Amino acid sequence: MNYAIVLAAGSGKRMGTQVPKQFLDLAGRPVLTWTLMAFERADRIDRVVLVVGREVVDACRAQFGGQRFPKVVDVVAGGAERQNSVASGLRAIPATAGVVAVHDGARAFVRAEDINAVVLAAAECGAAVLGTPVTDTIKRVRGDQVAETLDRSTLRTVQTPQVFRRDVICRAHRSARESGYAGTDDAALVERLGAAVVIVPGQWDNIKITSPEDLNLGLHILEKRGDITPALRMGQGYDAHRLVAGRPLILGGVHIPHEKGLLGHSDADVLIHVVIDAVLGALGAGDIGQLFPDTDAAYKDISSLVLLARVGDLLKESQARVINVDATVMAQRPKLAPHIARMRENMARALGVPVNCVSVKATTTEQMGFVGREEGMAAQAVALVKVSG
Repeated sequence: MNYAIVLAAGSGKRMGTQVPKQFLDLAGRPVLTWTLMAFERADRIDRVVLVVGREVVDACRAQFGGQRFPKVVDVVAGGAERQNSVASGLRAIPATAGVVAVHDGARAFVRAEDINAVVLAAAECGAAVLGTPVTDTIKRVRGDQVAETLDRSTLRTVQTPQVFRRDVICRAHRSARESGYAGTDDAALVERLGAAVVIVPGQWDNIKITSPEDLNLGLHILEKRGDITPALRMGQGYDAHRLVAGRPLILGGVHIPHEKGLLGHSDADVLIHVVIDAVLGALGAGDIGQLFPDTDAAYKDISSLVLLARVGDLLKESQARVINVDATVMAQRPKLAPHIARMRENMARALGVPVNCVSVKATTTEQMGFVGREEGMAAQAVALVKVSG
């Protein structure tokens, strides 16, 4: 009987969220769910022991046990450090177990076939880990100076799962505990015993989620594998503002010389306002008035670029990204063409997309209507958004 210990007791401080990274949403499921699904598919693993924070043991038993994950036979509380958590998992594994795989719960993209391969290697050799070749040049340093350049052909970046015969990993942990040794991974504890650890080729995309950027990369990995099918959604926005004396004219975050400016609670940037509404429409997240009401003093004279950046944050939280925005400003005067490049740059930066994803056009109304009479300006936009959640 082969066991896996899946470690999910970390706090994920580097992620910068109150929710530990292993429980964050990834395409509509907790990160840990994707990890456990891989072990359910790996036919060389028979049982899984899940190690979590003491305060969430009962909740995780309800969420990750039972019929959803039949291999999860126990959920136990972890310790203060990773090594302590592995030891907790080992105590829940019977002495009759064959090999034990230790895996980071935040490595949600491990393939079942790679789990099987490293399990087979450990069953034969006693200890095996997944590893990939180092492609960057690695230098050893002293202070801020290079001491030597290492031969990267002899180097590997090591991943999990790391798999060991039960007697080997238990002996390694006992030795480390008795001597007070703390290793960065379980293979280091086994190496101290003088035992051989075999490298099994891993995959570049078996990444460990440690930062918000990793979640976006994870969505790309899942899409590429066909595990998720992202939805394309379109939104539109329209807005108009009155032109008045004594106000600056700001469009797309650019201050444009003119004798009048647009009237509004914020800086009245009509161009950004329609882009915000278009993006929110694609997300099904209301409109600019709901998110940033003109009854709130916090938004008095605020730069609309700040509001657009907050919408950019909302996109990330929604596991969505802008494919493109196409906007048109309707203004009789002044000429806007000299300023359009900066407008595009400003909005692209706020949304976190390349500038070629944002299009801005300007037109007059041939002196017709309120725009033609220079009583105000109007704008409209459409946005195409990819949603992976």
